Amino acid sequence: MDYHIDTKAIQSGWKPKNKEPRVLPIYQSTTFKYDSGETVGRLFNLEEEGFFYTRLANPTVDAVERKLADMEGGVGAMLTSSGQAASFIAVLNICEAGDHFISSASIYGGTFNLFAVTMKKMGIDVTFIDQNATEEEIQSAFRPNTKAIFGETISNPTLHVFDIEKFAKIAHKNNVPLIVDNTFATPVLCRPISYGADIVVYSASKYLDGHAVALGGAIVDSGNFDWNNGKFPSFTTPDESYHGIIYTETFGKSAYIAKARAQLMRDLGCMISPQNAFLINLGMETLPLRMERHSKNALEIAKFLNSHKKISWVNYPGLEGNADYRLAEKYLTKGASGVVSFGIAGGREAAAKFMDTLSLASIVVHVADARTGVLHPASSTHRQLSDKQLEESGVVPELVRLSVGIEHAGDIIADITQALEKC
Repeated sequence: MDYHIDTKAIQSGWKPKNKEPRVLPIYQSTTFKYDSGETVGRLFNLEEEGFFYTRLANPTVDAVERKLADMEGGVGAMLTSSGQAASFIAVLNICEAGDHFISSASIYGGTFNLFAVTMKKMGIDVTFIDQNATEEEIQSAFRPNTKAIFGETISNPTLHVFDIEKFAKIAHKNNVPLIVDNTFATPVLCRPISYGADIVVYSASKYLDGHAVALGGAIVDSGNFDWNNGKFPSFTTPDESYHGIIYTETFGKSAYIAKARAQLMRDLGCMISPQNAFLINLGMETLPLRMERHSKNALEIAKFLNSHKKISWVNYPGLEGNADYRLAEKYLTKGASGVVSFGIAGGREAAAKFMDTLSLASIVVHVADARTGVLHPASSTHRQLSDKQLEESGVVPELVRLSVGIEHAGDIIADITQALEKC
């Protein structure tokens, strides 16, 4: 039976047998025992499923991977040590030295740097494009060696909504996969695969965990992309580092995620710990409840801010009149997540004072926590930039980023009100 996503959040992944623990256990072991060397050989040849070393697979981790794949509508998933690791492996599993990919410019700064600096040093080139560009303009960014397109469902921190169907159409026209970072939306608010995305990535440290206790990332394989189109020989020709295995022949629809695990996780070793996977699973069990509350609170606070005389502008995709409101209505039908950005009329000094005067909301660099958090980038993470540089990066001096928690909305608004009165 194909259950509702609310049920999958609780029931998917861990399926205890008779007399086994009802709740997912933590298999805190690096190694696993076998009765014969022949079994180990079959495991290393990828001829048999099982666990032989936690760097590649672990029962706790596996259960969480299966839950996330089920919630997203994919054929498989792989947890990583962080969201950065997930984005890195997602692209590296497709591209190699000499290849090129396209990315929206409206992405998390750490991912931007990963693509523009670190991966460039590895010989993989990227072209950043305006995600609001026309199909013709985006098409002009393609090269003969282009292998993928990347974007974020809701961008961090600019909160732009990615037109998944538009980019899926363009990607597939050019026989390349679309990779979508769904961190801010989660599968509760948006399932990118249902709109044509081929691969979905996460910083699981955000809403999937939801309590700021565990680092992790994830990659989900839709199983829908045809790697046998002549552009991806690493999937369709023998992998000499793994006994000449051909991933498309051996794993079929799961070729992408199987290659990511057998080849890249094996070599890079950025596996999540069983403990962190366990904690993320606990967070995922309440994910539908939390995302509903985060979104409801954020919209209420965005409306309040939009009518306040000391606020010069508000950016929240679920707010009517927002530039991305139409896209939010299409892709985020259950809510636009919990992050709101806004500008304080008094500029940099007023914004910094506002942040310091808040009582309930904590000053944190993290976002997507059950607790409300606030950050003034100009005086913290971006303090090394001039006002001109801040504007060029889209982080204007008066900008405040509010990660709205699941507390009572009235208490959050009261805290904002008293802080604004002192600015």
